[in-house]
Amino acid sequence: MFKSIFAKYITVFMLIILISFVALIAIITSTVNGYSVNSRTDQMESAAHSVSAYLEDRLARTELTDFSAFVVLNESDITSVMRVVTANSADISILITDISGNIIHYTDSEVSHVNTGASIPKAVMDELINGVEISELNYLEGVFEDSHMIFAAPVINSNSYVCGTVFVCSASVSLDDLLGSMVRTILVASLWIMLAALIAVYFITEKVISPLKDMSNAAKSFAAGKFDVRVPVRGSDEVAQLAVAFNNMAESLDNLETMRNTFTANVSHDLRTPMTTIAGFIDGILAGAIPPDKHEYYLGIIATEVRRLSRLVASLLDISRMQAGDRKFTMAPFDICEMARQIIISFEQKIDAKHLEVEFECDKDNIIVSADRDAIYQILYNICDNAVKFSRERGTLRLTLVKYKDKKILVSVYNEGQGIPPEDIPYVFERFYKSDKSRGLDKSGVGLGLFIAKTIIQAHDQEIWVKSDYGQNCEFGFTLDEIPGQNHIRDNKSEN
Repeated sequence: MFKSIFAKYITVFMLIILISFVALIAIITSTVNGYSVNSRTDQMESAAHSVSAYLEDRLARTELTDFSAFVVLNESDITSVMRVVTANSADISILITDISGNIIHYTDSEVSHVNTGASIPKAVMDELINGVEISELNYLEGVFEDSHMIFAAPVINSNSYVCGTVFVCSASVSLDDLLGSMVRTILVASLWIMLAALIAVYFITEKVISPLKDMSNAAKSFAAGKFDVRVPVRGSDEVAQLAVAFNNMAESLDNLETMRNTFTANVSHDLRTPMTTIAGFIDGILAGAIPPDKHEYYLGIIATEVRRLSRLVASLLDISRMQAGDRKFTMAPFDICEMARQIIISFEQKIDAKHLEVEFECDKDNIIVSADRDAIYQILYNICDNAVKFSRERGTLRLTLVKYKDKKILVSVYNEGQGIPPEDIPYVFERFYKSDKSRGLDKSGVGLGLFIAKTIIQAHDQEIWVKSDYGQNCEFGFTLDEIPGQNHIRDNKSEN
């Protein structure tokens, strides 16, 4: 029953509405009942005092000492007064009794009738004889068929003795009818409200559930390897924000899948090509197809291809070790300026081949930083290699080392060339990414160098980023912690 969200929502809403209306009925019933009882009690008290006062006044004007005889002689006038008192109350009866509790005169109400053969209980009369007024709910032992609210007041003669009593009685039928009518009205209203709530919950849950169903279907498509499915975004509420986040995740998964496929193709190409070259040249040498005087030349090509395979395998192993947490970084001080000079010098032949203009900017001769020297060398060498590789002929290559915020050093490498398209910028540091998809310039890379660089920099709690003006230039930068106040002495200083 409760497998669907709609069933859970509607059950909870109906329970809340039902409990709310039950509590409302209880509160209203209690309030109305209390108010009605108090109001009716005041009315009955006023009626009892009015009739009692009238009887005492008339009795004082006569010489009669027998209260019963007085009532019989003045029955007509007393009846008129009692009718006036009860004129606005159809459910009030008035009884006049002697001190023994015998009913000597009464007026019936429209809803209850007096049993004249009964008498008022002695315990009640004893209280009245002692001058105590009574207000309670009572059957009066046979006077009425059902319980009545009663208010009794004594009638006191001129000698200050209680000679009779006046009972004003009200049937509770009218109050029950009022409460019953109110309960029925509230129940009908609650049914309409529950129907309206049912319709509202249906549309609300449908609005919430529909995107969730779309996401569930999309997730099943993802499980089947289809990452091109997107969830429609409706509105701007939390569900819409979830749909946007889901679509962003799908976009990331789609891009990751594309990059993995590209990586597989690149790795397959980079493994197959050198292995084919190596196998071909070795077979040629063994078969005697290559003359002995050319062996050295072709063995050199074989050695180059072997090193290329070694770099690929080393990159893959680096990623595996870093993801497994096996690669540990040793933090130690070293001169980043000296390292940068050495790296620039190592690219001298490639720089000269492209006739690049090299600019080296450093705040001072020596800048000491704390990091893993080998890891930072790997990053800076890879970034400089990419900068030279993708620079245009006679362009500018600039390596800058300057102070940055919070005692950090900014290392940036700038080159003039094609740059990176704006849509590719977010994915530059992702695994398997290759900007040169045509492999026109980058014939040896597999899209792992910048991912490794980002992983290393993040392990150092530093930042790395890229800026590019597509078609003009590109600049990579990363930060390192500086160790101020230290001097680094180099035995052999190399300058470009």
